[in-house]
Amino acid sequence: MDPSQRRVQLGSRPLPSWLSGWVSPLLADAARPLLAGLLLAGLLLTGLGAPPAWAALPPGNAVTDPAAILRDALPIESVDLQKLQHQLESTSDDLRAKRWGALAGSVRRTQSLLSNRGTAITASLPPADRESSVAALSSLAEQLQTLAGAAEQQDRDGVLAARRAALATIGDLEALLVGPFPFEIPTEFADRPRLLGRATVELTTTKGVLTAVVDGYNAPLTAGAFVDLVQRGFYDGLPFNRAEDFYVLQTGDPAGAAKGFIDPKTKAERQVPLEIRVPGQTDPFYNQTFEDLGLFKATPVLPFATKGTLGWAHSDEALDDGSSQFFLFLFEAELTPAGLNLIDGRYAAFGYVVDGFDVLQELSADDGIVTARVVDGAENLQAHG
Repeated sequence: MDPSQRRVQLGSRPLPSWLSGWVSPLLADAARPLLAGLLLAGLLLTGLGAPPAWAALPPGNAVTDPAAILRDALPIESVDLQKLQHQLESTSDDLRAKRWGALAGSVRRTQSLLSNRGTAITASLPPADRESSVAALSSLAEQLQTLAGAAEQQDRDGVLAARRAALATIGDLEALLVGPFPFEIPTEFADRPRLLGRATVELTTTKGVLTAVVDGYNAPLTAGAFVDLVQRGFYDGLPFNRAEDFYVLQTGDPAGAAKGFIDPKTKAERQVPLEIRVPGQTDPFYNQTFEDLGLFKATPVLPFATKGTLGWAHSDEALDDGSSQFFLFLFEAELTPAGLNLIDGRYAAFGYVVDGFDVLQELSADDGIVTARVVDGAENLQAHG
């Protein structure tokens, strides 16, 4: 394949042989990814022809809120705060089903947990942050009281607003628990930029502004390459060079013969290894897919589970030749369900759009990036090891 086609493609590097044999002869390259995903989902649901390992994939009842994914992806251990977080997040099912009594009961249990464990939560935080944490926990108590009132009044919008505020406060407290960077990046990548933390990036497109959080805790080299290129103005003025409905929007292919970023120091294309971290593993895996590793039931710490997931593209021929092209995953629950798509474990996710979903909905192949800039977290970028 021409290197210009460096991109995410479900029909590339190849699909499992049992699936590729069915799909490849039937479809043009552009149509293959969508039908492949549908075919795999159908096989998993019916059990027809799927090998046992693939049939045991998770059922797709995964977390799809980007803010929740980012909270879960923080490298921390805090039983109390995370229990508060998950207890609040679990009210989504009751809210959708309008089980107001159950929802109100969950909020009361969360209030009780905060009341009983507030002192322990404060004591678990770094000493320098304990004074401010008392104020934050006081705000959280007020937010939960507002949430309880909205639940009693069966006020859906009020519940959503109060819960969002409470979860944001919990997320801020969880962020205080992040200590030193949690793992060593392999020395073979010592010359690559890395993001040792998180950064917030604004992508101003021809249809409006997208705000994304880029996660260097779990994909430091991928996030680092992206933030470095944003800082250089590399993406300014670039069009979307690939757009497929319900699938991806891709950009980062510069004008001219080059297909990626040419490092002005080396005069060569800078390449980024495939980088995927799995829960329970201290370090990410590099240049190995889940298929290579035999992790057929794994879910990455940063999954392709929500609209606007940022993914790093690589060619069909190699896992480590991604350079500058990235894509916005256009998650559609019916077509690429969380936990059942073919992108997890084959491509690196490195962040999530957290605002501007109305803009994302309108973007097409006729659009592009006007400017990209880092609005928070630039200090977490290291140009090299």
